[in-house]
Amino acid sequence: MPDRLRFLRKKPQIGLGKARLAKRGCNINSRPSKAQITPRTGWKTAFRQAAFLFPLQADNTMRLALYEPDIPQNAGTMLRLAACLGVAADVIEPCGFILSDSRLKRAGMDYLLQAEIQRHSSWTAFQAWRAEMARTEAARGGPQGHRLLLLTTKGDIPYPDFAFRPDDILMVGRESAGVPPEVAEAADARLVIPLRPGLRSLNVATAAAMVLGEALRQTAGFPAAEASSLPSS
Repeated sequence: MPDRLRFLRKKPQIGLGKARLAKRGCNINSRPSKAQITPRTGWKTAFRQAAFLFPLQADNTMRLALYEPDIPQNAGTMLRLAACLGVAADVIEPCGFILSDSRLKRAGMDYLLQAEIQRHSSWTAFQAWRAEMARTEAARGGPQGHRLLLLTTKGDIPYPDFAFRPDDILMVGRESAGVPPEVAEAADARLVIPLRPGLRSLNVATAAAMVLGEALRQTAGFPAAEASSLPSS
């Protein structure tokens, strides 16, 4: 099963059918059955209806998973983070807000148009997707599934001491309640950010940025800097 997707962007296209998408080397997974993005509705409808394009070729890049996010501003910030760093994002529903929320758009800005986002209707659906992806990659002779790394205040491994892999999935829980025990137990590792005694936690988007940055540093996964952005000597 393909593991990446991208919003339809730039020039909107109306009634883009499956036959035309197949000719472009893509598969379609949308609700309704066709991706219908008009100039009036734009990316909001694409996000709400999950009208996304899936490249057929699997990719083993790192991923950031949001478990049932309930604050749209934080979700938008993390999706912007994923877009800027070239990391795919997974949104595990249900969310505590509608995905066309203006607060999410305000935090994510136009970066949401460049984010690669996979929506999962539930935790069960997310796990089924991981299992299918593992079978697909095993058949191709590749790594058998992405490790699931949970960022939690109850973690037992300080994240600077953990050895990351390029195909890991970093998952953050709900801002209000984290993740339930069965989700925590399903993680391959539970990572914690060391804090001063007596202080509870960081903002979830801040925590995601810290750990994702370390993971990309270890795996040389940061995007290549453009020549124009490099300091002059």
